[in-house]
Amino acid sequence: MMDQELARLVEDYMINGGAAGIMKPLPALHRVVPAQSALKSEWILPYDDVRALLLSSKTFHVRDCMCRVEQELIGRHCEFPVKVCLSFSSTPRAAAPGDVSQEEALALLAYTEEAGLVHTVSNIIDGVGYVCNCCGCCCGILRGITQWGMPDSVAYANYYSVIDAEVCTACGVCAERCHVKAISEQGSVYAVNRERCIGCGLCVSGCTSGAASLVRKPELEIVRPPADFATWEQERLRNRGLG
Repeated sequence: MMDQELARLVEDYMINGGAAGIMKPLPALHRVVPAQSALKSEWILPYDDVRALLLSSKTFHVRDCMCRVEQELIGRHCEFPVKVCLSFSSTPRAAAPGDVSQEEALALLAYTEEAGLVHTVSNIIDGVGYVCNCCGCCCGILRGITQWGMPDSVAYANYYSVIDAEVCTACGVCAERCHVKAISEQGSVYAVNRERCIGCGLCVSGCTSGAASLVRKPELEIVRPPADFATWEQERLRNRGLG
């Protein structure tokens, strides 16, 4: 159970080198998957289809986002919902407090997209068992980008956002929903910094004019996650000089 003392210890650890120690080695811990409402179904890569994972699972559980709990305990209030961390499994088990139905799990996925949270999952293809719904102000992974100068702290999705300047009404919603500050006002419209865009699709799902869209990266730029945890672990050990 996290309390104020533990929250402060965690924050001090992350600020004083812990974040770099955890997040600089590759492959990244988490990868971004796009908002399911932001992509045409025929474009989505199989390992990015979180909805399909939920439809094939049998048990579902929701708990508080520990990152937001920690930040609240050290006095930094976040406006985003807290009870949004979703885990799931294809293996039946006994019921437990916090369990939800498949329908409720799918509704939570849609709710977090509407609220403007970034979906992240384990950076593997087989064995994904949870979806974190992250914000740039609290999430330890995204703070690697927003606060600690580590652009590779999360594996980007294999998509990027574009904004049609002819359709953009300069309402600014896309910039407000971007957790990594990849969108800025350029004259009378908004534009995306592709190098900074993590491909979450929140600008697309929030754009009322239809100016924003997600584009699948060219095949040569597609980065496939490690096959499973064992493969991810061996790659990470090698990149740390320990394999």
